[in-house]
Amino acid sequence: MESQIYDRLCTLAQLNAGIALGPSKQALVSSRIGKRLTALGLASERAYLDHLESDRTGEELVRFLDVISTNHTSFFREPDHFKRLGNLIRQWYQAGQRRFRIWSAASSTGEEPYSIVMTVLDALAGREADFKLLATDISTRVLASAKAGQYPEVRLAAVSPDLRKRYFIKPDSSGMCQAKDVMRDCVTFTRLNLAQPPFPMRGPFDIVFCRNVLIYFDQQVREGLIRAAERLLRPGGWMFIGHTETLTGLGTGLRMDRPSCFFSPTSAGHADKCEART
Repeated sequence: MESQIYDRLCTLAQLNAGIALGPSKQALVSSRIGKRLTALGLASERAYLDHLESDRTGEELVRFLDVISTNHTSFFREPDHFKRLGNLIRQWYQAGQRRFRIWSAASSTGEEPYSIVMTVLDALAGREADFKLLATDISTRVLASAKAGQYPEVRLAAVSPDLRKRYFIKPDSSGMCQAKDVMRDCVTFTRLNLAQPPFPMRGPFDIVFCRNVLIYFDQQVREGLIRAAERLLRPGGWMFIGHTETLTGLGTGLRMDRPSCFFSPTSAGHADKCEART
């Protein structure tokens, strides 16, 4: 790929999605753009750039962002967050809370949202509660996969046999496991560009999972995202970020309980149910 073309694609990714592509990503982008060349019947990367920039519908921009987005995920990734989540739900329920709202900001192909749902339903243990999860992603491709809720059995390796039995239908002839309606009915999947706050949701959320997405953004986009998410978090609510990420320098009022786990202080200056530490 010519450097001039790559630089222009990087600019489009930065301006429209806050995705910071560096020189090390050039080969990856070239490979993924090849899929769009084939789909559109275009002969060159320059022809694709011309098509992308001239498309006034915005549809190709969505597809471009789809193919360059990295969507690595797995069930119960960074498991300590789910242990904390279960503890919080149990403690809040015991304290009288019956309404729970959680946001999975970068839901990818659904492993994180469904892991959240399994954890919450397990913590509620069949007791009546009003629980809803909002799952967002910029990629329409991965959202479609998440909505379908179908996974090869090998992808469920981190899901215990008991949870598989309760929340997934056994593999069909193609080896795919289907998420049961008891999970899917808890989740609303919708497209959202995290680089363009303020967001349309009203909140407030009890917990926000904003994990392993900050690393793809520059400092300005990170700050806008975290501040917007913080405004949607209720006092005493919690935010989880990826273990390799940090909120240092982002001007947030969130307080760190431990690395990757943050809370929004209540009027007393404490997290809701601080004894949730594990």
